[in-house]
Amino acid sequence: MRTFDYSHISDELRDNDVCNLISAIREYRGKQTLFIAAKPDALKTLLEIARIQSTSASNKIEGISTSDARLKALMAEKTEPRNRNEEEIAGYRDVLATIHESHDVIPVSPNVILQLHRDLCKHMSQQGLGGHWKTTENVISETDASGAKRIRFQPMSALETPDGMDRLCAALRDARQAHTYDDLLLTPLFILDFLCIHPFTDGNGRMSRLLTLLLLYHSGYIVGKYISIEMMIEKSKETYYEALRASSAGWLDGDNDPKPFVRYFLGLLLKCYRTFEERVTDIIGAKMSKPGRIRNAIDRMVGKFTKAQLLETCPGISETTMERTLKQLLDARFIRKIGAGRGSAYCKA
Repeated sequence: MRTFDYSHISDELRDNDVCNLISAIREYRGKQTLFIAAKPDALKTLLEIARIQSTSASNKIEGISTSDARLKALMAEKTEPRNRNEEEIAGYRDVLATIHESHDVIPVSPNVILQLHRDLCKHMSQQGLGGHWKTTENVISETDASGAKRIRFQPMSALETPDGMDRLCAALRDARQAHTYDDLLLTPLFILDFLCIHPFTDGNGRMSRLLTLLLLYHSGYIVGKYISIEMMIEKSKETYYEALRASSAGWLDGDNDPKPFVRYFLGLLLKCYRTFEERVTDIIGAKMSKPGRIRNAIDRMVGKFTKAQLLETCPGISETTMERTLKQLLDARFIRKIGAGRGSAYCKA
């Protein structure tokens, strides 16, 4: 039987790279209050953008999507879901809002996880999908080039799952109360074990990302409110799955190495904080014109970039202003255009 014990974390997991990542993230946590106090009203734009990006990206990782127009309407609750994809998007929207608004009174316990999963599935036309541990085995398999299927990962059995989730949540609670290890280590270890248990028939990946946000809130790391952690994962999806695959090998027998997933998680969180600082710095520079903010954003770009990427980097700037500024920068030969139509991009001249 797989055991869960966060009271003794291997020294190998806490090497210099991991310690340096934790130290850098702690520094940003110390500065985040200053970021938020600087322009609280302006940060509402970041919050709204992150909410939409998080809902879209977390579902997109699982192959769930809809049009941009439908996504905005669903996020604004101006329409009802039209199909299963939109039902799943609406469910994520609701649970994400619950965590943002009530994280301080939401403990991480088996009953709460079941309730959040129930809400994740509450818009589904097929009833009874949410709020229950799996009752059948959900072996993760893959198909090779010849079409042959093989088991890639064997999660905890359906029979053992209820007790496994009880023990997992208890291990996290005990470790947090003991204050022996930094929550920045405990969070990815818990999420890795949650994903390896794979406690639900459907929605395990999306639940893991919602629980990640909740655990970070509990630890005082609130960057996920303003920068979409889910979008950062979606952008690095291949690296995410590689880290998960490496850290889950041998998990059922307790022989796995959690370090690849922990390092991925810490690197991702640090990138979120650096992005947060860049966005806030742009917003604080209120005297800077919008074209100036766009030019600053381009200065930080490496290689090719698109208009959509610039709009994402410069919240509060309209598409019209962006297009006008890009034309001016093209005319000034500060940037040059690559390709045409929807596939066009830019680079610094």
